[in-house]
Amino acid sequence: QVQLVESGGGLVQTGGSLRLSCAASGSIFRFSIMGWYRQAPGKQRELVATITSSGSTNYADSVKGRFTISGDNAKNTVNLQMNSLKPEDTAVYYCNVKNPLLGMDYWGKGTLVIVSS
Repeated sequence: QVQLVESGGGLVQTGGSLRLSCAASGSIFRFSIMGWYRQAPGKQRELVATITSSGSTNYADSVKGRFTISGDNAKNTVNLQMNSLKPEDTAVYYCNVKNPLLGMDYWGKGTLVIVSS
């Protein structure tokens, strides 16, 4: 079992920045895909950004150019740098790591981000 703990959420004004971090209980090297998702009130969970074990990244159109995902194998963390935040970025942000070939798919409990206008 893998434990994922997110941190870094909080309240920020429009245009501000936050850095989310997801700490895994073990090595993240075994996971082929790591990512961040978010769920706003009354909406379905949506993909924000993913990064593969080879370093390839993918972003939702709504965050391209503003958010940057990164992985740190040494620290077993997956990070999300969020700049130029907008009120529509307000949501609970969840960390996810998976390895479909091994049937691994783990979620953190989420961290709340509120962007005030």
